[in-house]
Amino acid sequence: MAGNKVSGDWKWITGILFAVLVLTLSYGVIYFAYQQILRQGANDPQVQMAEDYSEQLSSGESLSIFTGLKLVDIDKSLSPYVMVYDNTGTLKFSSARFNGNVPTIPAGVLEYTRSHVEDRVTWQPSVGVRQAIVVKYYKGNNNGFVVAGRSLREVEIRENNLTKQLFFLWIISVVIIILAELLSKKIVFTKNKR
Repeated sequence: MAGNKVSGDWKWITGILFAVLVLTLSYGVIYFAYQQILRQGANDPQVQMAEDYSEQLSSGESLSIFTGLKLVDIDKSLSPYVMVYDNTGTLKFSSARFNGNVPTIPAGVLEYTRSHVEDRVTWQPSVGVRQAIVVKYYKGNNNGFVVAGRSLREVEIRENNLTKQLFFLWIISVVIIILAELLSKKIVFTKNKR
């Protein structure tokens, strides 16, 4: 009789563990999907800006198209900004500022973009300053790169909130699974006692 109780308890525990594992994997998939939607959506304005500006520059427009763009302090502002590099990787224009200086993106990003036409990356010029940038290579009278970027601060706040909400729901779900299993075990035990 004692062996049956241990065997029954083990089956009960493994059943709970399996249910929690499936639940955890499900919540993980949900988190990954929503996190990717949030992060990819952070690129939308920059994609439009990089494509529009690179089209204008490849059709012969000069850097004067950027006249009037406000300077953006990228460690404080959520506003989008634009940077233009020539074909050699020399910075020609930037509406971005970081600690009062013009920031530069890593040369490897430009080299990758040269052979792939476009790149979308998370750029972190300093701890706590994360930017969603879209880099577009353009060809024309003067080949070069357009970089459009903006802060990820609000997206990361949403991701953090998503993490907290899903963790809270996961805890509630685990408690419900355990209570349901305990209740079903009590009902079975009561039936078997009769």
